[in-house]
Amino acid sequence: MSYTESIGSRTYRFADLKTVLAKASPQRSGDQLAGIAAASEEERVAAKMALAQVPLRTFLNEPLIPYETDEVTRLIIDDHSPQAFAEISHLTVGDFRNWLLSTATDTDALTRITQGLTPEMVAAVSKLMRNQDLIAAARKRPVVTRFRNTIGLPGHMSVRLQPNHPTDDVKGIAASMLDGLMYGCGDALIGINPASDNLTAITKLLQMIDDFRQRYQVPTQSCVLTHVTSTIAAIEKGAPVDLVFQSIAGTEKANASFGISLALLQEAYEAGLSLERGTVGSNLMYFETGQGSALSADAHFGVDQQTCEARAYAVARKFKPFLVNTVVGFIGPEYLYDGKQITRAGLEDHFCGKLLGVPMGCDICYTNHAEADQDDMDNLLTLLGVAGINFIMGVPGADDVMLNYQSTSFHDALYVRDVLGLRRAPEFEEWLESMQIIDERGALIGASARQPLLEGARDWMGIA
Repeated sequence: MSYTESIGSRTYRFADLKTVLAKASPQRSGDQLAGIAAASEEERVAAKMALAQVPLRTFLNEPLIPYETDEVTRLIIDDHSPQAFAEISHLTVGDFRNWLLSTATDTDALTRITQGLTPEMVAAVSKLMRNQDLIAAARKRPVVTRFRNTIGLPGHMSVRLQPNHPTDDVKGIAASMLDGLMYGCGDALIGINPASDNLTAITKLLQMIDDFRQRYQVPTQSCVLTHVTSTIAAIEKGAPVDLVFQSIAGTEKANASFGISLALLQEAYEAGLSLERGTVGSNLMYFETGQGSALSADAHFGVDQQTCEARAYAVARKFKPFLVNTVVGFIGPEYLYDGKQITRAGLEDHFCGKLLGVPMGCDICYTNHAEADQDDMDNLLTLLGVAGINFIMGVPGADDVMLNYQSTSFHDALYVRDVLGLRRAPEFEEWLESMQIIDERGALIGASARQPLLEGARDWMGIA
């Protein structure tokens, strides 16, 4: 079905639904690279006007990628709930925006319709929204998950402690881990990106974190972010696996480029469940995504990168994850050129994920060849804190020495928690207080009070 919209004496024609979506997207380098972006701001406005008139039902009848050739499309269509959709089934995309922003639409209403929404619907409505709209609507839709602690409660924000090391040196990782814990970080997880997929090295890192966690009774969870097949192998070898990690994308072909399928993710999910390591819940999958991944794999089929990204959240939702993380600026300026594009993408991803019932976090980051700096990250950090982000990254000095990119630091987490009054996961905060790392207000206690724990942990780990 084609779509038309006139502005003055000029009429714009869009060949199909995915063309309207692409042309309506805010400017970004990835869509320009793919040759699908609007040629002018006037064409972008025309596409937005056409998109606003599209009935939400259309997205069920006109799949952007054929049902027969893409298992992600099949997942989206087969798992759609007509009952949940009924409440909003009469709306157009423009009407849906108004409904989302209405003061009468509250958390209960957004929760009721979750299974009736498809990624394409939420991607479409996001294209009609200003940044403040994305923040206001997402804030109304908390998503709470549980493993050894509780993430995503309103008024809370967690941190993934990311103690990466360029050679997977256990003592180097342990030192960064202790540093982060002394700053009150790590309630989302202690998560290491390994320098290699060597099973022995992966198991050694998992064992180190688990030994520390048990010794000090830390109510958090660990993860070594290796390929899901390596995690399955580690589970089979008896390694102490908490969260099961995998990068995912929004098309079957893009996922195949990662070496995964829905069936493999199901196998990994079941393997993780079999360990029964969660204490307060059983959400155990950890997924990472990022706009541009489908395009970089030549697997986007003419669909804009933000809509492809939203489709990845349908994959995530299937497996009841503990955490989902959009690594927003990591792929590079070929896909998100500058700080403005990175900021917009982060707000879009958080909004779309939350509406789909996904526990969204964000690696607020950029590569050194992007037109962005730490001030841009401060802005996005603050905006996402207001929007109700589930978790952010805690990287020593905000500079990841293994992945070679810029993210957010332990100090950044202190800043945003302080200015917005955000607390940590309640179980983790109780532990921090018992260890005299924070006081009853959640503020850090002086270094002298923390010294006994720090010295004891250093001695145990053999860190000078």
